[in-house]
Amino acid sequence: MPSMRAVRFHGPKDIRVDRVEEPICGKGQVKLRNTYCGICGSDLHEYTSGPVLIPKEPHSITKTTPPVIMGHEFGGVVEEVGEGVTHISPGQKAVVRPTIFDRTCPPCKLGYNSCCENIGFIGLSGYGGGFAECVVAPAEHFYPIPDHISAESMSLIEPMAVAWHAVNLSPFKEGDHVLIVGGGPVGLCILQVLKLRGAKFTMVAELMDTRKQSADDYGATHILDPTEVDIPEKVHELTDGVGADVVFDTAGVEKALNGAISACRVHGTIVNVAVWEKRPHIRVNEMMYQEVKYLGAALYDEESFLGVIEAISKGQLKPEGMITDKIGLDDVVEKGFKKLLSDRATHCKILVDPQA
Repeated sequence: MPSMRAVRFHGPKDIRVDRVEEPICGKGQVKLRNTYCGICGSDLHEYTSGPVLIPKEPHSITKTTPPVIMGHEFGGVVEEVGEGVTHISPGQKAVVRPTIFDRTCPPCKLGYNSCCENIGFIGLSGYGGGFAECVVAPAEHFYPIPDHISAESMSLIEPMAVAWHAVNLSPFKEGDHVLIVGGGPVGLCILQVLKLRGAKFTMVAELMDTRKQSADDYGATHILDPTEVDIPEKVHELTDGVGADVVFDTAGVEKALNGAISACRVHGTIVNVAVWEKRPHIRVNEMMYQEVKYLGAALYDEESFLGVIEAISKGQLKPEGMITDKIGLDDVVEKGFKKLLSDRATHCKILVDPQA
């Protein structure tokens, strides 16, 4: 049986490059030779304090337990398709939609698969992952990609879909004043989607110089450093005293959220796209008196995933500017996870080449 290298989660601060059996493609499945895979903030959470999304007990759908192969932002080249697979062929480029859902729980029956009660992910919950030389999974997770889309761009489709979905859920309309809290990967993705949708006035609250530069490169109208200005005060100044129509919170920091509440206009909307590590104490009364709406945006639906593929294919989105490094599989921990945790001022998106 041929073997391959794979990055597997064994426990918190215990991620290893293991030699495992190469998976076999079966009926209704696709085998992909992986290209670049992005390191996500959720991967970092697993590394520092997991298992979080990685199942402690056998996952209800995949039946997988640790050690699990990681990596969920990836694509590759189709190597083999199983019996009954007709939408994709060997030799084609493909991107993986990693969300796993049961289709039977109440949210799924209502049509909200991204809120499935048993949600899982390829690269966290089973079926292999992108931090491996290849992956085999049910065919529904693989989407054909035009040849002209780069391997780097394929690895950024998944995080771009998170942003696309968040903007879709929001009440944003052309002409709105928008504040994005946090200029990391998700914040920059949201900025790109907003610009594509015709946003003319975008403010990004960010304190790191490299991320401020990236926000400027992607067309932010105003970049606000919370160490230099009072964010709510500055937002009101820039909007003639009204405040932001829509706020996207990608930071997940209590102080920043309370600032966002103060920066939001009466009857405005705050969209939370952050995963919070600690439960915040928020100014609920201020939200109530200003009648501010607080909205959660979780993951993405298929419409958002397909929308991103089409936009990148047409050159309307060019997310590769977020990439700050590319590393090999053996360097995932030292030059990937640890770098992102210790040097956020330098790095935004690090890609892993599982063939290197």
